[in-house]
Amino acid sequence: MKKPNEETLAAFGAELDLIRQHALNDVGERDANHIRKIIKIQRSCEILGRVCLMFGLNPIFWVSGVGLLSLSKILDNMEIGHNVLHGQYDWMNDPKINSKTYEWDIVCDSESWTRTHNYEHHTYTNILGKDRDYGYGLLRLTHKEKWTPLHLFQIFHYMVLSLVFEFGVALHELRLDEVMAGREKFRDKVPFLKAFGRKTLRQVFKDYIFFPLIAGPALVPVLVGNLVANLIRNLWTSTIIFCGHFPDEVEVFTEQECESESTGHWYYRQLLGSANFHGSNLLHVLSGHLSLQIEHHLFPTIPAHRYKEIAPQVEAIAKKYGLPYNKKPFLTQYKTVVKRILKHSLPEFWSLRARSEAG
Repeated sequence: MKKPNEETLAAFGAELDLIRQHALNDVGERDANHIRKIIKIQRSCEILGRVCLMFGLNPIFWVSGVGLLSLSKILDNMEIGHNVLHGQYDWMNDPKINSKTYEWDIVCDSESWTRTHNYEHHTYTNILGKDRDYGYGLLRLTHKEKWTPLHLFQIFHYMVLSLVFEFGVALHELRLDEVMAGREKFRDKVPFLKAFGRKTLRQVFKDYIFFPLIAGPALVPVLVGNLVANLIRNLWTSTIIFCGHFPDEVEVFTEQECESESTGHWYYRQLLGSANFHGSNLLHVLSGHLSLQIEHHLFPTIPAHRYKEIAPQVEAIAKKYGLPYNKKPFLTQYKTVVKRILKHSLPEFWSLRARSEAG
């Protein structure tokens, strides 16, 4: 769509600034109670899940244990870890839920994630060559990217990435493609690799050595249960992230289009480069409120459970300025994600031919 003029963008940005400031001014006890409640639920689910898996020779206990542990890991990753690491609760001055000290239950080191996600992704959202979250270095999702024969198989790359999503996120900062191209030096990656190795060993020891060993005769059910819970968390997390970032109508930008970007232009890019999906309150919590990805990209430091209240205001402002506000049901958004992955797996002339024949 045609970019609004700077005067319009300035007015648009000023209205969003007011929403942001009003929400931040209201942050307080309600937000603290919310995150503490979620943490209690998460810890209860983990304890009960691990206890059930200890009796995992019984199929009912095993299924219950996997379900509870999966729920625990999803809550830790999404509503707690992701939002705490954004600094949404730093104002509480609680070291247990502070972005500088919090460590979550995935192989990705929190400090590495903060550098690649909080800074790179949220500053350069959907800017090709700057936002490494766009396609995760594996997927071609726009005609603005060069096609290679490897992209023919990217639907399978996506499936594998979803299964091992925590490792994909953890290795983001390695920038292996840059190293292999000679633009970055491998020796500069040694500190990162040491941190990655330490975190991975800790996670592997906890889930695949310690808990299985103390389970005695239930060693195998616990080992397999922990593996399945991690896979479920990975699949869920990747699906949520993809539905908020890569539906078919979400736009992508070049560096040239974003030069000398004003605050209003930054807001405009976040709006066009994001998508929401609607559902129940449970879906919002399990997604870490990233079901409201537009609001998260606009206001990443506002406690995420407030996005439901803010969303109608943002949508009204977008409508006022004639800007799109992408929201659809969860499954509908996911279908457009898959469609986009498949569409851009083909060379551009095939995509053009398909569109021509469809027309």
